[in-house]
Amino acid sequence: MDVFGDPSKMDPVSPFVQMLWERGTAHERDVVSALGQSFLDLSTLSGDEKEGATRAALARREPLIYNGRLSVDELLGEPDLLRWENSGYAAIDIKSGAGEEGGGDDSDEDGKPKKTYGVQIALYTDILIRLDVSAGRYGYIWDVHGEEKRYDLDIPLGPKSPPIWEIYLEARANVVKTLSGEERTLPASASVCKLCVWRSSCRKELKACNDLTLLPELGRARRDALIGQFPTLQDLALAQVERFIQGKKTDFPGVGPSMLRKFRVRAALAVAEKPAPFLTKPVDWPAVDTELFFDIETDPMRDLCYLHGFVIRESGRTAGERFEGIYAEDLSPAAERAAFAAAMTIFRAYPIALVVHYSKYERTEYRKLQRKYPDVATPEEIEALFARPRALDLYLDVVKPASEWPTLDFSIKSIAKVCGFMWRDTDPSGAASIEWFDRWAKTGEPALRQRLLEYNEDDCRAMRVVLDRMKTLEVRQ
Repeated sequence: MDVFGDPSKMDPVSPFVQMLWERGTAHERDVVSALGQSFLDLSTLSGDEKEGATRAALARREPLIYNGRLSVDELLGEPDLLRWENSGYAAIDIKSGAGEEGGGDDSDEDGKPKKTYGVQIALYTDILIRLDVSAGRYGYIWDVHGEEKRYDLDIPLGPKSPPIWEIYLEARANVVKTLSGEERTLPASASVCKLCVWRSSCRKELKACNDLTLLPELGRARRDALIGQFPTLQDLALAQVERFIQGKKTDFPGVGPSMLRKFRVRAALAVAEKPAPFLTKPVDWPAVDTELFFDIETDPMRDLCYLHGFVIRESGRTAGERFEGIYAEDLSPAAERAAFAAAMTIFRAYPIALVVHYSKYERTEYRKLQRKYPDVATPEEIEALFARPRALDLYLDVVKPASEWPTLDFSIKSIAKVCGFMWRDTDPSGAASIEWFDRWAKTGEPALRQRLLEYNEDDCRAMRVVLDRMKTLEVRQ
């Protein structure tokens, strides 16, 4: 779209993305200024002048080159750092995020290199190889924690996953085909679209052609497997899918029998004249007198949980429900601990209330908080807080396994809107809230603090609205 799209149809760059750019640049400057070793700084140069200086530095074997520029054949790259080692240069990229993915609190596996980071390192390495100055097929990521992560480009990412180098070669070939006009890619709806400047343009095209990725959990790969037989939502909605099922397999790679049947149901719901959500099986709703609809807000850049929100409803009386928002007074660990402790006080004040949350995020963050502040709560207390029957994960316990909705995804934002709930803010999203908090952290502006509290309160009330609506839905087998 950047090459072939109409620039007048681009959406504005979101404030959140602008913030990421600014913080990434600031983080890079901080890291470089704190290196504690000499380096050649080429950041004041640009274009051909920068490339000429970089090539001259390579010829001199400068030990460390910052913000260089290199091109060869059809490739161009500007690595953050080039370091001389093993009789050649290795590329280093400075990131304001974690250097690896996975391996978190809910996983027994170690972290793995990120594909997007790896492909970027592979591009720089490819250029160095073509210039005959490479130390080998590897590079490094310096991440937000100050850790250096080595990316070995020839090592498979998993038992069934190729090495990054192969992923890079495929990506490079696809880019060449796209830029040359040899191949035209199709748009697809995905979670990353929310931050893209082409989201409105692509979404319009997707709706015009009734693309299959407008269904929840049916992404580009599954669409590409199905599109030959089912070009549109209408085709899938009307299909006799049993014809394509043989035992535990289907004719479509990556799409099993139960998934194919589920996608047909979702397609029928999407094209219905008056689509309405429904349950796919009966739900045994907890019988409780008090409910705590619970949501937190965090700043992943600062690794800070700054807001714990509760909508407290007693005896099912929605008119009398109240919101308790616990906001950290500042960015210090002491303030984060105090907010965590205050939230635990509320939980302890309602020992038999049902804790309603949406997905595992709250549990994951509370495990982290417990490890940071073990005097506030024990591990056993946190585990019990998010286990049945004390807690109800509205997404994983009910929405995902037992319901269908005429939405693009199963986020609380999408589902609550179907239920008639509207956020007070004009831009309600987790990404937007991170940008608001960043501005509050820099300015202390009371209006931003209030905006965050209202956003969190609306998230909590949205869960209550969805829960109440789901209790009225009919069951369709």
